[in-house]
Formats: sequence, C-alpha cells, structure tokens
Amino acid sequence: MADAALRRAPLAPEALPAPRGGPVLSLAAPMARFIFRGQSREATICGGTFGPALARDACRASDEGGRAALWLGPDEWLLLAHESEGGMAREAMESALKGLPHSLTDVSHRQTGIEIRGARAAALLNSHCMLDLDEAAFPTGMCTRTLFAKAEIVLWRRAADHFHIEVWRSFAPYMAGLLGEAALDIGDE
Repeated sequence: MADAALRRAPLAPEALPAPRGGPVLSLAAPMARFIFRGQSREATICGGTFGPALARDACRASDEGGRAALWLGPDEWLLLAHESEGGMAREAMESALKGLPHSLTDVSHRQTGIEIRGARAAALLNSHCMLDLDEAAFPTGMCTRTLFAKAEIVLWRRAADHFHIEVWRSFAPYMAGLLGEAALDIGDE
C-alpha cells in the first residue's frame, strides 16, 4: 500500500496557487523521510551516519548536502533526504545503530512537502498559522510542529523569505485550497 502512495502525487503542481506579486508556492522535490528517536549517544551516531548532525537545540534544523534533520522533540528528529538516497541512508543508519536502543521509521509515504518563497511568505502562512513568524521570533533555521488551520504541519524557515512545510498527504489538497484563498487576499493588499 505504501508503494502505491509513493507512486501517486498527493497534489498536482497546478493545484498550488500562483498569486500575482505574492509568494511562490511549489511542491518540494520527492524526498525520503524518516522519524528517528533516540537518546544522545544514538543521536550522535545517527547524525554522523546520516549527514548533518542532529540539532540538539529545541526547534532547530540542520542541513548539509541536500539532507536535513529537523528537531521535533528532545529525542525525536525528522530526517529528510533526496528520494534516491532513501534506501542507502536507511541501511547505513540501521547498520550503525544495530544493537542500540532507537527507533527509525520510514514515513516517506505519509508526508509531502510544500515550499513557499517570496517577500510575503510569512504573511501567507499567518493566514492560518498563529505563530509569530517575524524573523526575530522565528529566525532562519528554526522549525516546529504547529497547525495550519486544522492540519498538523512541520514548519521550517530555510531563509528569510523561504519556508518548507511537511504535511500529511491527505491534508495537502486542503492546505492548497486554504493557501489559494489566502493568496488572493494577499494579492489584493
């Protein structure tokens, strides 16, 4: 069943709004996604094997060489890699962590990514996300679980005007609709 979900796009690129003069929305490149859970020793080993060191500071992301590790909790990270590297990354992490207490779960089939870029990206997100997305409060490199309307998302600020959203595939069309409505309002301002 997971294989069928991976072969089918959860959201057609044309379903994302294209506001005039507003932020640009696009689907993220296909990715391998893992949830890693482990204590400090295991996190160090996982980070050394996966690529970027796993951030130890709350709500921070680390990225390197096309891979990213997003802190989700004191012992939980979302790991992102190019889709083509997923099997190799999983095998390397499982081998390095063999015999150690940890959890490594492939959630590639569950989620999809949406990129939002542009000067009004934070305003677009704030249409349905109650976080303070001012750069002083939510700086580049910060990530967190939050809600966008009624959908749980992982929000990561990659640059001042660039956000990456991880959302469950089943909620992606819902988010696209809400983003489309909000983009129309932002375009009118």
